[in-house]
Amino acid sequence: MNALRVLFGRHRRLVTVGVVLAVIALGFAALDSLTREIRYSQVRAAVHALTPMQIALALAFTTGSYLALTFYDYLALRIIGRPLPWRTAALASFTSYTLSHNLGLSLLTGGSARYRIYVAAGLDGPDVARVVALAAGNFWAGVVTVAGAAMLVHPGGLDLGALVLGPGLTHLAGAAMLALMASLTVAAGRVKSPLSLLGVRLPIPRPRDIVAQTGIGFVDLSCAAGALFVLLPAANSAQLPAFVLAYALGIVIALVSHVPGGLGVFEAVVLAVVPDEGGDRATLFAALIAYRLVYYLLPLVIAALLLAWHEGVRSRRVARLVDGMQMLATSLSPLLLSGAAFLGGGMLLLSGSLPAIHARMGLLADVLPLPFIEASHIAASLVGTALLLLAPGLYRRLDGACLATRLLLVAGAFFSLTKGIDYEEAVACLALAGLLQLTRGAFYRRTALLEAPLTAGWMAGIAMVSAVALWAGLFAYRHVPYDDDLWWKFALRADAPRYLRAALASAVFLAGFALWRMFAPSASRPHGESVEEAGPTIRGILATSGRTEAMLALTGDKRFLVSDARDAFVMYQVKGSSWVVMGDPVGAEGSWGELLWAIRDLSHRQQGRLMLYEVSPAVLDLAIGMGLQIVKYGEEAVVDLEAFELGTPTLRSVRKSERVAAKAGATLRVVPAAAVPVILDELEAVSREWMAAKGHREKGFSLGSFDRDYLRNFDMALVMVEGRIVAFANLWLTQDKAEASVDLMRHRDDAPRGTMDFLFANLMLWAKARGYRRFTLGQVPLSGIEGRHLAPAWAKAAALVFRHGESFYGFRGLRGYKEKFAPHWEPRYVAGPHGIGLIQGLHDVSRLIAAGPAAAPALPHRSEPEAPRAWSMERMHTA
Repeated sequence: MNALRVLFGRHRRLVTVGVVLAVIALGFAALDSLTREIRYSQVRAAVHALTPMQIALALAFTTGSYLALTFYDYLALRIIGRPLPWRTAALASFTSYTLSHNLGLSLLTGGSARYRIYVAAGLDGPDVARVVALAAGNFWAGVVTVAGAAMLVHPGGLDLGALVLGPGLTHLAGAAMLALMASLTVAAGRVKSPLSLLGVRLPIPRPRDIVAQTGIGFVDLSCAAGALFVLLPAANSAQLPAFVLAYALGIVIALVSHVPGGLGVFEAVVLAVVPDEGGDRATLFAALIAYRLVYYLLPLVIAALLLAWHEGVRSRRVARLVDGMQMLATSLSPLLLSGAAFLGGGMLLLSGSLPAIHARMGLLADVLPLPFIEASHIAASLVGTALLLLAPGLYRRLDGACLATRLLLVAGAFFSLTKGIDYEEAVACLALAGLLQLTRGAFYRRTALLEAPLTAGWMAGIAMVSAVALWAGLFAYRHVPYDDDLWWKFALRADAPRYLRAALASAVFLAGFALWRMFAPSASRPHGESVEEAGPTIRGILATSGRTEAMLALTGDKRFLVSDARDAFVMYQVKGSSWVVMGDPVGAEGSWGELLWAIRDLSHRQQGRLMLYEVSPAVLDLAIGMGLQIVKYGEEAVVDLEAFELGTPTLRSVRKSERVAAKAGATLRVVPAAAVPVILDELEAVSREWMAAKGHREKGFSLGSFDRDYLRNFDMALVMVEGRIVAFANLWLTQDKAEASVDLMRHRDDAPRGTMDFLFANLMLWAKARGYRRFTLGQVPLSGIEGRHLAPAWAKAAALVFRHGESFYGFRGLRGYKEKFAPHWEPRYVAGPHGIGLIQGLHDVSRLIAAGPAAAPALPHRSEPEAPRAWSMERMHTA
């Protein structure tokens, strides 16, 4: 199981994409089977047969459904005690649901729109998470209630293909679902305290709130189903219960499948479950197509306008009327523009798969030669494919993606006209190109399309749109017998051959792009200075540092950004999308602001998130000014050597352990750095024995590792028993004697009891005798964080883990061990982006540390001792 878990973690993105692609394939296979007897001409005729009254009723039900959706958030905000005006909740809810309904990727699309609006209204990340959780519960309560009510009043049985229920079981299942909702309502009335999960308090809705939530969900689902039901020409009230049940089931399966927009999956489920009493599947399929336009695409356009208006209201504070329109357009979220480009590409692909309007083709033939029309058809499909691939670049604000998309949209408009006078598509392409032209200032990040991988969501979306276009062509030309000569047939009304050639060209384009990305050499980003480039400068700055943590610059696994005056630097590394700065800047404090703002700008332009890891209070003012979220990471134990006396009562337990080791023959010896190479073989044997006994592997980035080039830089403290090394620690000593510490601490299995206390106590006395003023024992993660009632959610979660996390990490035991040396505690912090970006950044930090020592060489050693850092992760385990 562990091997499978590791394998899945390593290939999670590929597995996720594979599962979604499999679901998409199954959905379209089922859709193809269910529409086998339907002709394209029948569907087209059924769409044209829809009456204005049907369209008006569908619009009315759609309005009712989305109006009910706005009350999901409005009620959730009241439940968590953060009520906002209805118009704010309605804007956030409406834009969120329309984006996620159409594009899927709910956290990246609808979630980001909701987060942006609510944070601007004064909520924080945990509040938004509570709203999302309660709104989701609201939706599922509505689904259960609608399905239960439909099953209870349905006069017949239920035939789902693989599952067949008789009338009695169907009614019983419906009653059970309604009874479940009633039981939850009663149970909520008995629970008084909020639900607590890792310190995050989620209030339990009161019974009346649950009733209101259920009612809102019932109205939402009923109106959404009604919008589709009224589009059926032969619909009658007797069919309504079975239809509503089929609709609810289709929504659930589409959501569970994670297919973007549920496209294909929802249609297949509804076609499979709705009774075929009239024997006309074409009208139902036509109704589903019209429903996609009315319930999904039309609200998406309205949501884009509303979000643009919301941004425009905020921008009016600084904009004048003369340039207000451009300010408003520029402030549109790149999410909307990337989604619009993605849908525009899908539009061109779908247009290339369907038959042309023959009356327009006759007019076009009088103007253009047939070869040009044929080439335009293929070119329009290639433009659509390229737009799908460029959409993720727009989402990341890439300047090259914006320019390329504008050019392709203009080309798409031209080819749409020259392949069939499809002026509707041309207008849509030119409108989107104009919007991108107005907002080109928002796309300022350097182009790096090959360096940033496509996410699983984008790959699934591209695959889904390609599958829709491919299936649409197969459906439209199902009546045309396949023949190899079709590929070579060129005629004005030869729609099927044009579809085959365009589909092949798009498939070759996608395959070529995939192979290019797969086999292209990994391009390293030229940022900062490497170990070799910055070595002499780094050593010169280290000589002026009064903090031992600066010695992490010598580990060889970091890059450096050096100030213009060459008097300070920051050390950092990139992992995933996170640029992780290790500790405070090193060197002249006057250059710290310059360095931190420089790396923030550099990381932002490289599409990354900045993380300041284990920084001191001295950096907080700069971090706040940069707009970063500050989270307390823990506390560092610091011993005042001037007041350190082993004979004091507060050090009784340390003194006792030290004497036990001394009686066993332990002695301390400090070997200068110049002599360390002589004992490295024996030190490596001790290290391997310690690693094997603890079951550890080397870490990196925030601590050193057993690397010979790295260890040659430092004096080495040895614990000897009868002339044999039983423990060692490399010393970190600042040249101004402000601070002393150790990094690696490793010992043999047979080391005397109390060896570590012996080593620490005698090292502190040794450092004190040589004039050092303080000795750092390193950090205790999550220490000193209070989870009080009004504390933020992250503080409550940290306090909970600190108190109850002994089973997987000895937080309290580690602090208790260091307390024996009577230190004072100094806080350390993590600064990063707000919201979920901070969690992603911390995950990248843990991956960076767990990755171990880098292959890059450490700085060349020198004979004199250098400066150090705090207590490493392995020291925590040793303690």
